[in-house]
Amino acid sequence: MRRFRNDGLAVLLGAISALALPPSHLVFVLLLTVPMLLRLVGRARNWKVALRYGFVFGMGLHTAGLYWLTDAVLVRADEFWWLVPLAAPLGAVPLACFTALPCAFARLVPEGWRRVVLFAAVWTLSDLGRQFVLSGFPWNLWGSIWEFPGLAGDVMIQPAAWISIHGLTLFTLLLAATPVLGRRGMLAGLAMLLVWVAAGSARLIWPPAVGAPGPWVVLVQGNVPETDKQNQDAALGIYRRYVALTQSGVADAAARQKQAEAHGAAARPIVFAWPESAFPGLLERDRTAREVLMQAAPDAAVGLIGSVRYGSDQRPRNSLIAVMPDARVGAVFDKAHLVPFGEYQPPFLPVQIVPGGGFEAGPGVRSLNLPGLAPIGPLICYEVIFPGQVVQASDRPAWLLNITNDAWYGNTSGPRQHLAAARMRAVEEGLPLARAANTGISGAFDGQGRPLARLGWGIAGSLVVALPGPLPPTVFARFGLPIPLLLCLLCVLVALAPSVRRLHRTITISK
Repeated sequence: MRRFRNDGLAVLLGAISALALPPSHLVFVLLLTVPMLLRLVGRARNWKVALRYGFVFGMGLHTAGLYWLTDAVLVRADEFWWLVPLAAPLGAVPLACFTALPCAFARLVPEGWRRVVLFAAVWTLSDLGRQFVLSGFPWNLWGSIWEFPGLAGDVMIQPAAWISIHGLTLFTLLLAATPVLGRRGMLAGLAMLLVWVAAGSARLIWPPAVGAPGPWVVLVQGNVPETDKQNQDAALGIYRRYVALTQSGVADAAARQKQAEAHGAAARPIVFAWPESAFPGLLERDRTAREVLMQAAPDAAVGLIGSVRYGSDQRPRNSLIAVMPDARVGAVFDKAHLVPFGEYQPPFLPVQIVPGGGFEAGPGVRSLNLPGLAPIGPLICYEVIFPGQVVQASDRPAWLLNITNDAWYGNTSGPRQHLAAARMRAVEEGLPLARAANTGISGAFDGQGRPLARLGWGIAGSLVVALPGPLPPTVFARFGLPIPLLLCLLCVLVALAPSVRRLHRTITISK
């Protein structure tokens, strides 16, 4: 009974911890749940029991944090009704394996500051690992808990420009675990928090020099339900809706540009963007549709449209297509990070569950260089959640564009957490970011992650944003994931060093 009681407590602690994630941002709950998890680990008979506690904690955390996956199944509940109660738990299983590791490793050192440091470091290393294993899914990262709205959130996320969201996760865990260290530990945590706030404030008060202003970006949000997107009879109506919203949005941007020029401002190009798979057909092959669209937006320098396309191998791609004013296709970008089980068939599965094997992956992240425009960094859907993997280093863009279709996940925390991930990439890279989402939330951030504009969930409209210029490459943009990796390895070394020295002395004496 004690075993089941402790497992139940670990699951509950994990589920409560999910309240710290966006959009709830109940950060203080981690001051309860993380210390209690460490207590369970300390009371475990051996490392295997500690491993189990970490796994069930992860099941609670990620099942609660991924509850919105159920909405995607409900869209096709007539076919996958049996998966409704299983979607979130099944998504949590692989992620829970990563939360089990830090609990097992924590048993390598005695209770105290060394256990806290080792636990935080291995947890963060596990998060780094799950960015790459099985296509990668770095969701529910605890560094994101600081992305609450307003100035306070802007301050707390600034250090990501140096250490990324993974570095924020490391320090979040160190802070959350301080109650187990007594008064001195709490004071050390308070000092760390004050340094964090000072560093974030300094970056906001004395920002780096900003580059040349970006374009006017018109983000078109059609608010098309996923059931309509799958209905071929609704295709023409969807196209007309997007064209009408584009026409009004581009006209609004042109009027603002004229007003700005009247006050001495320089001319900016106008770019409009449709969300992921917004075009209900094959835009690359439909010149008539491209002509009608660009005639409706004569002031636009380019349209960036989400559409399926087929390559020379006759395999489908989830793509962004750049349409020029003369209706020709100026460039294409194919999504490289595909969603397993949704967009492609994992090769290790013996049973075919994705029709036709799904989409073909693109070659990877790259910048689009189009006439009259600074380089653009396109990211389709959840490609934006991968820290350090969103920018082509050899051809750094002036701004990032994330197009997505979050209609699958309803009015839940899923789209809001996706938006938070996009905001963090803007801070890490020092680049403004615009986001066009089918049902919301569309918006834009500057290179410090401060909101510029926002169009809420479930609204059809077009959002006009004058993007600022890029900031110089941040420390993280220059050196990437080795920064949080080295931070974690340093913490591991500090935590294990006394044990290694004692082992060395023991071997020396025995000789």
